[in-house]
Amino acid sequence: MSKLLEVRDLVQTYGTGEVATRVLRGLSLKLETGEMAALLGPSGSGKSTLLTILGTLMKPTSGSYEMLGQDMIAGDDATLTDFRNLHIGFVFQFHNLLPDFTALENVVFPTAIRAGHETPAARARARALLVRMGLADRIDFPTTNLSGGQKQRVAVARSLMNSPELVLADEPTGNLDRASAMQVMELIAEINHEEGTTFLISTHDEKIATLCRREIVVGDGVVTG
Repeated sequence: MSKLLEVRDLVQTYGTGEVATRVLRGLSLKLETGEMAALLGPSGSGKSTLLTILGTLMKPTSGSYEMLGQDMIAGDDATLTDFRNLHIGFVFQFHNLLPDFTALENVVFPTAIRAGHETPAARARARALLVRMGLADRIDFPTTNLSGGQKQRVAVARSLMNSPELVLADEPTGNLDRASAMQVMELIAEINHEEGTTFLISTHDEKIATLCRREIVVGDGVVTG
């Protein structure tokens, strides 16, 4: 495997002076292409902050971040937005689907934003992803008519729409029952194995973590294991 990304000595501080809170305290981490890793640690350990930085949604107070050979700290907002759209997918605990859109429209959305319009090729890929997620009979359903597990599978399909090298998942099964959670994780594992997409999955669930090939433990703002 080749290196996908590496961060070194990340520090993230919120606030200044006496109210300053240092969330990351010199965190260093490397991910290889094709990894499926669980990100573990107690609440407040810095997991979500790390995911936000890796997703190029926030720059750290200090430290370095390189992905696919590019400096993610030096890039301006426009450059990082383009990079993020092309190379990084996101799955969140609360799925963040557009409620007035169908499952298909939600999945097509990242590509439509990039191209400025929907294309037949994009709709075909979105349909194929939803079929793979076991949602062939829900493709044209408004997302408000879907169950929690179905919504999260739509979110996984959306994260894969632009064929990203990296998918960041923040508690993706946190609001699902055990059966739905296992189904989502099995689909993620299939994509990881068959397409080589790298997944970093933040979770408090040890059962979910055991389905990943590597566990990364964060505590007090640094990697501890």
